[in-house]
Amino acid sequence: MKLHVRPLLKVALATALALAGQAAFAQAFDAARIYGAIPERDGGAVGLGVFTGQKYLGSRETRTMPVPVIDYQWSNGFFAGTGNGLGLNFSKQPNISYGVRITADFGRDEDLDANLNGMGDIKARPEFGGFLNYNLDRSFVLTSSLRYGAGNDRKDMQLDLGAVYSTMLAPQWRIGVGAAVTLVNADYMQTNFGVSAAQSARSGHAVYSPGAGLRDVRANLSLTYAIDQRTAITTALSARALQGDAKDSPITRKSNSLGGGVVGTYLF
Repeated sequence: MKLHVRPLLKVALATALALAGQAAFAQAFDAARIYGAIPERDGGAVGLGVFTGQKYLGSRETRTMPVPVIDYQWSNGFFAGTGNGLGLNFSKQPNISYGVRITADFGRDEDLDANLNGMGDIKARPEFGGFLNYNLDRSFVLTSSLRYGAGNDRKDMQLDLGAVYSTMLAPQWRIGVGAAVTLVNADYMQTNFGVSAAQSARSGHAVYSPGAGLRDVRANLSLTYAIDQRTAITTALSARALQGDAKDSPITRKSNSLGGGVVGTYLF
């Protein structure tokens, strides 16, 4: 079967980046899956995945859930979807993409895990930011994304930096490897890993005031099988290691974790 490499490359890289966050519900918008210049024609991808990952960052417990994949790019630069959020790509160069976007932080319910009892809910919030991706070649992409506005006080900020390499193993098989880090401000750390005096009184955790810095490092491995020129199935495994103040938080029960999933994608 003769396959077009470019559509398969898009599927493989997009899925590898999606799973680099260990699960779609844990790091849904860590990187923008936008590559190169504004497309000449409208097009997108639709699919369904099943992902397993920690209930929250630092949890000992895991959960498995289905996650829809819906993303679309217009020839005027606008894009929207479950992986990229809502935004605009300004690039007219084939090896770079950059722009602005609106994403979402889904928050955290205290009843998600017994270890969070008394910590209170973190409300879901919109995030505003930008992205810059650079293609070193057809297979190697450097990614960056800045997001601001999450947390109950709407002051949380995250900077995600990553790299993904993907190469063909056979006419219908492609392997991808990726790595990423996330840097956060003190507001984010306090929201997700800190314990205030009031939270301490309710939960029994010691008061904890973390500072800004490196939140975690991640690595992933993915394998994509192209059923035809537009349809592919990808399986992936991802590892995460919390760092610094996130690792030392009283609510962190497991700093190193594994996750992954399977996703089927159709390009149109």
